[in-house]
Amino acid sequence: MYFYYMNIIVESLGWIASVLIVGSYALNITGKLAAENKWYILANMIGGLFFVINTYFHQAYPSMVVNLIWVIIAIVMITKKKSKDI
Repeated sequence: MYFYYMNIIVESLGWIASVLIVGSYALNITGKLAAENKWYILANMIGGLFFVINTYFHQAYPSMVVNLIWVIIAIVMITKKKSKDI
């Protein structure tokens, strides 16, 4: 029973990640959300983190590493943005 609920949670995180990353990309490519915007960066950071969890659960380690790098890039960018705002 535990595995059943864990699977639902992990799959939900994967779908949320997809919506966050593809949605923010669509908004960016249509000119509605700049890549420098904190919401774009946060959507990519959270989406990447959710993908890390999802791919780890499915033992898809190459995808997990790519998404971990994606999250690190987003963290660096949000940190740089905050330091510029101060």
